[in-house]
Amino acid sequence: MSGRAARSYEHYEDDLQGRASGRSSRPRSKRRPTHSSAVPARVTTVDRGRYTCRLEPGPAGAGAEVTAVRARELRRGGVVVGDLVALVGDVSGEPGTLARLVRVEPRTTTLRRSADDTDPEERVLVANADLLGIVTAATDPEPRPRLIDRCLVAAYDGGLTPLLIVTKTDLAAPDGLVRTYSALDVGALATRRDGEPDELLRALTGHRTVLVGASGVGKSTLVNALVPDAGRAVGHVNPVTGRGRHTSSSAIALPLEGSGWVIDTPGVRSFGLAHVDVARVMAAFPDLDTGTRNCPRGCDHLNESCQLDTWALAGHASRERLDSLRRLLAAREAGEAGDETS
Repeated sequence: MSGRAARSYEHYEDDLQGRASGRSSRPRSKRRPTHSSAVPARVTTVDRGRYTCRLEPGPAGAGAEVTAVRARELRRGGVVVGDLVALVGDVSGEPGTLARLVRVEPRTTTLRRSADDTDPEERVLVANADLLGIVTAATDPEPRPRLIDRCLVAAYDGGLTPLLIVTKTDLAAPDGLVRTYSALDVGALATRRDGEPDELLRALTGHRTVLVGASGVGKSTLVNALVPDAGRAVGHVNPVTGRGRHTSSSAIALPLEGSGWVIDTPGVRSFGLAHVDVARVMAAFPDLDTGTRNCPRGCDHLNESCQLDTWALAGHASRERLDSLRRLLAAREAGEAGDETS
């Protein structure tokens, strides 16, 4: 074989090996498309790699519902209900069409939890909500204060304003439960099974509200009352265990009449807070945070060396607020992740 033929054969062989290995001889570019013409949309449901999105108001068709898949270049980071995203491709929303989700915009708030208190891996449940509606029944099932406390910690940590929503008040008075959280300046609203949720609807209008609570407390019933065509399945409480049956398997965002969104989530039996930092909880208590300056380094504000007791005794903060803070910090430290009935 001549020298020229040998060199040609070697080049041909290298080319075959490159193709077989799936590698290109050309260096990959680090440049990515900017998708400057992408259309903004809000994720309303996530189901097995398909994202249902509602287009944001604009010339592309305000309010149209579009199904999308993730673009190949969007590999890192999850996409959750509430995310503001950018879509390209077919955004008509016609049956059988698919758009491509090419970008997730920075989140303003996140509702997060971990599987349990020993798992530091956090999971983002909902993004960009501004209200956290903590739904609890006055009875049937009985209120679970520790789970409520944990939801409050998650709200403060994620930048959401908490709102306590007490259902089934036609069966029991909510006064004691509401009084428990008054020292935390948590707003509270009561609803009845035989009444219209007019007051609640007014409170949620103009907001993106995520509803959380244990199974059986009436979240889906509330959603059906707030959004008449929602069609959310309604469960019942087991008379033996006192717990409800899960009727929602995934989160869904539904538009309220007028303005605002309500996001229904599956019922929870635990709310892990392993990812939450004490400093972020303290940020929700500015009247007490100043008093921690004299605390020893690394103080968890639950031990005898904590100086917040002295701060409260001096009249700089109420004892009720301090007790409430410590209840929340204790809920964060407890190992049950809120999975209890008391």
